[in-house]
Amino acid sequence: MPRRLSRGAVLATLMGLSAVAILAWRARPQQALPPGVVVDRIVIVKHRHEMTMYSHGIAVGRYRVSLGRSSGAKRYQGDHRTPLGDYIIDAKNAHSRFHLSLHVSYPNAIDRARAARKGRPPGNNIMIHGVEPRFAWLGPITTWVDWTDGCIAVTNTQMDRIWRAVPLRTPVQIER
Repeated sequence: MPRRLSRGAVLATLMGLSAVAILAWRARPQQALPPGVVVDRIVIVKHRHEMTMYSHGIAVGRYRVSLGRSSGAKRYQGDHRTPLGDYIIDAKNAHSRFHLSLHVSYPNAIDRARAARKGRPPGNNIMIHGVEPRFAWLGPITTWVDWTDGCIAVTNTQMDRIWRAVPLRTPVQIER
């Protein structure tokens, strides 16, 4: 017969796991973009949940990110995966539902061909963005789990700096 845990035991376990998660998150390198810097390249490493901003070949900002809810490379619209490949920032949306957003030029030719082999549309709304205003109070907690539909999410405070530092046509490389 399975043993039932008391609510107190469950709460204590969750609090312990939360403490471990906080310590792990704080141990991750975070480097805010310096004021006035202009980013000329973005690299996202999915298995590290990390986005690094570069200016003239020097890493000038590093952030923990949330990704698509499903793992692996994006195959088609609606698969909740973050794509892999080389893209550019091709639009900025100051009125995004998710605070601010930078549109990534997904799909490229490779992505369109992959989706066509599956007989599905590739999708097209991959963004680097913040969180909905109603969840902004959660701050860094929003980067502890993957919750997007394939986008790359940071906190709203981080997105404010990223928004100012990233011009249109900035290359974006998304790696495993």
